[in-house]
Amino acid sequence: MPSKRKSLMFASASFFSICSFVIICLVLATKKWVSSTISFTSETANTTMLLTYGLFEGQWSATVVHGIAIPETSFQVEDLMNNSTVKSFSIVIIILLVLSLLSSFLSAGFTCYNAVSNPYQTFLGPVGAYTWNSISGICIFLTLILFAVNVEANELSVQLALKTSSPPSRPYRLSNSYGYSYWIMLLIVLLNAATIIIIVFYQKARYSKRKEQERPMESAPKDGILF
Repeated sequence: MPSKRKSLMFASASFFSICSFVIICLVLATKKWVSSTISFTSETANTTMLLTYGLFEGQWSATVVHGIAIPETSFQVEDLMNNSTVKSFSIVIIILLVLSLLSSFLSAGFTCYNAVSNPYQTFLGPVGAYTWNSISGICIFLTLILFAVNVEANELSVQLALKTSSPPSRPYRLSNSYGYSYWIMLLIVLLNAATIIIIVFYQKARYSKRKEQERPMESAPKDGILF
């Protein structure tokens, strides 16, 4: 049976991993990733569109010159993606989130298992927890970067806007604001880091205790050891 210190520390690490798993599910389910305000101008009309969307679903509304408003309408993000580059980015982002979700689940399982037992295989111990949390954190970090690149460099919001209501063509003005579904992923990275830090502290405490137990034998007189 594990010591009380180990059970407590790995139980805390397991709690953080479960929280990470839940937040990733929330990120995948919500559509508050980014809100974009796009102003299209032409010789005949000026249109301001507001889009709020996530990985799968979104909503848009528009206001035409003289205050004529188009009510909020839902749309499927994938249905409006014709650009292969934009679609490839979105697929990679979803794959990374799924990998992070799986890694968080495995991390929760590994840490929970270590809280109630002392596994003999090395990978089932702290090494496995380090591995899964590192994979999860790296996947989330890449997701943050790739989504921002897809929105800013690939102009995802403009492409979606042009497919929703056929507003006047360019020139346009674009303003992006990232929502809680995007920024909450930073919390996932922090939870992964906290899990690793807890296990590192446990490993250091265990190493120090082992050294203290070996010290009396090292400092004992040689004559006493002989007898």
